[in-house]
Amino acid sequence: MNRLHATKDFWLAALRADGPALWDAVAETGPEAAVAACPGWTVADLAHHVTGVLHWVRATVTRGVTERPSTQAEPERHAEWSETLDHLRRELTGTIETLEALDPDFPAWNWAPQPKRAGFWHRRLAHEISVHRWDAESAAGRATAIETKLAADGVSEVLDTWLPAGRRNGPTDLHGVVHLVATDAAHEWFVRLRGAGIALLDTGTILDSDDHHARAKATGTASDLQLALMGRKRPDQLALTGDPRLVQALRAG
Repeated sequence: MNRLHATKDFWLAALRADGPALWDAVAETGPEAAVAACPGWTVADLAHHVTGVLHWVRATVTRGVTERPSTQAEPERHAEWSETLDHLRRELTGTIETLEALDPDFPAWNWAPQPKRAGFWHRRLAHEISVHRWDAESAAGRATAIETKLAADGVSEVLDTWLPAGRRNGPTDLHGVVHLVATDAAHEWFVRLRGAGIALLDTGTILDSDDHHARAKATGTASDLQLALMGRKRPDQLALTGDPRLVQALRAG
């Protein structure tokens, strides 16, 4: 796996770009439009979900403790669309301000098997908003790709965070190696599936010269790879060789 060395400033820049773009797409489309990438959801549901996630993270990340927070009530769901849009805008703005003020090493709970630090949320929310921006733009009929470096980091986040945390939506009874290649980012990943377990292989080591015995290979742009892993695109929308079920097994959610 190629390492990206993304930073707080990088993730905040992504939030500053994708947050307003998400809001614009939601406002343009209106509350009743279907969000095809999220079956059963309308744009109003998407707006409420994003608002709730941001509200919860802002309340959680500033506590300065690493213990899991108690369940927090969701913010009110507004009857008026204008109020929904205003609340979403305020949460997007407030989240950027909150995360900007936090050192990445500030103690903060997260759900992954990783250090409990605020930097987790800088990264997580950058990807949360970029993918939902794509969802909203898809509902508006004008989806644009996720920025290449951000999407490559999003692929890595699925593999080093979502899957080790047990947040898999794909089958968990398969064994083999999946090779992912981002054609526009000069990045590749090797993942070994061991049923419910996975191992992310570091291609910067001696393993580079080894035969990985890949049983599936998926090639595409970094954006398409991330969207496939997050359940927005089908594996057959990538250039795929080998057993497509192995790629499906990497789906997160």
